[in-house]
Amino acid sequence: MTPSIITVPSNGNNFFSSGLRGKVDALMDMLYSGGVNNPMDSIEQISYLLFLRLLTEKDNQRAAVSKTYKKIFSGKWERYSWEHFVTLAGDELFETVRGAIEAIHGLPGLSVTGQLLFNRATLKIYDRPTLRAVVQAINDMDLTTTDGHDFKGDMYEYLLGKIAVSGTNGQFRTPRHIIDMIVTMVNPQPMERICDPACGTAGFLISVFYHIMKQHTKPADLEKCTIDGSLLKPKQWKHLDEMAFTGYDNDANMVKIAILNLYLHGLEKANIEFFNPLTTSIGGKYPGVTYDVILANPPFSGSIQEDSILSDINLLTRDTELLFVKWFIDHLADGGRAGVIVPASVLFGSNRATKKVREILLTECALHAVVVMPSGVFKPYSGVSTAALVFEKGKKTESVWYYDMIADGFSFDDKRNAIEANDIPDILAKWVGREEGPNSFRVPVEKIIENDGSLAAGRYKPVAVEAVHHDMPREILAEVLALEKEIIAKAKTLMDEVGV
Repeated sequence: MTPSIITVPSNGNNFFSSGLRGKVDALMDMLYSGGVNNPMDSIEQISYLLFLRLLTEKDNQRAAVSKTYKKIFSGKWERYSWEHFVTLAGDELFETVRGAIEAIHGLPGLSVTGQLLFNRATLKIYDRPTLRAVVQAINDMDLTTTDGHDFKGDMYEYLLGKIAVSGTNGQFRTPRHIIDMIVTMVNPQPMERICDPACGTAGFLISVFYHIMKQHTKPADLEKCTIDGSLLKPKQWKHLDEMAFTGYDNDANMVKIAILNLYLHGLEKANIEFFNPLTTSIGGKYPGVTYDVILANPPFSGSIQEDSILSDINLLTRDTELLFVKWFIDHLADGGRAGVIVPASVLFGSNRATKKVREILLTECALHAVVVMPSGVFKPYSGVSTAALVFEKGKKTESVWYYDMIADGFSFDDKRNAIEANDIPDILAKWVGREEGPNSFRVPVEKIIENDGSLAAGRYKPVAVEAVHHDMPREILAEVLALEKEIIAKAKTLMDEVGV
């Protein structure tokens, strides 16, 4: 893997000023008008077409550089290259694109992730003029790197923001700024193995890559808003490219979206699998594989069939949020760290399984932090109250650092407009030294155990009591008598004026 440029906002030279935002909006409107009404279907279809364009361009670039390179799109596969069907229209275009999407998983030289992306793929844009318009719109997009900025990943992230409804089993998109906050707190390193077992669109994995690249970019380049990871060593690049990132999801559509999202961010070899970790063990053993870092926002308020749950998890519950937390702990290597989002009920629930999970977090792990987040953080998808947990396996908890987040930089309505109030910078500043402040405090584990293991922040948050100074009784009585005299005097004056 060679150093690549990460896009960051810089002096107006960013995704929003590139013109791609308007083109993405127009593309979604085209598909909606053409009968593709489900945003997930629209994003899936755009993903297929976008991948075919990028794969064709990469194939042509390699052929131009090396005379010995054998093009992927040659022979019987040539008709499925982007440059071929971009000139077509009508039924011929429909049949060619459908053939490409349904057959491309067998393309020689296609990566494993590419094969998975096109597994059981099919074309859903049946209106021929709409298909022609969509192909031309994608073809007209300027996806070249400009002044060191590659906007393809930003474009796809913006496209994923069009998913405006929560999925089944409690799935919803995690806001990027919340992901980045948790990643910064956990602080993954270049040679570590990172896993998100409920990866969705792969937001956590991409944030980790960005975080590591930023840590290993020269300060002078950071000042120019260029992040290239130039200080990473070759073995670190190789690890990031081939071994660092693993993601699972039990939604086939999400797996495909995650694959292309990672591909567009330069992580085309990341290990992404269609897999339910709660019902199937990795490699037939439990836990089988362990990781240095686990980052996740698992499905909330979901439940699965009791007889489908892996018996090795050994937690008598069907609640997915509890099963996932137990899975996280089981799959962390000794000294491994996790940053995960859980519903608030995990902090204070009184059933046996919830208490068991909290006991394990306190005794088999060092529970370092509980960041309580406002209920509007996940709007418009959900109004659920949540908390971020940061813990380390193999140590016992000595104290827990709490932060009661009041604002995250966005309004708590469905529009989630940017606002000035934002606690995240203060959270990250105080996290380093576990500092206490108006919204942060530390609680010794002994006090938590005294409260039956409850992690509810309200039980421990210091109550600020202000001393109230009252006047002496004789002074209060003197004021009352003075007021009384004043009232009587004014009343007499008024009586004289009205002739009483």
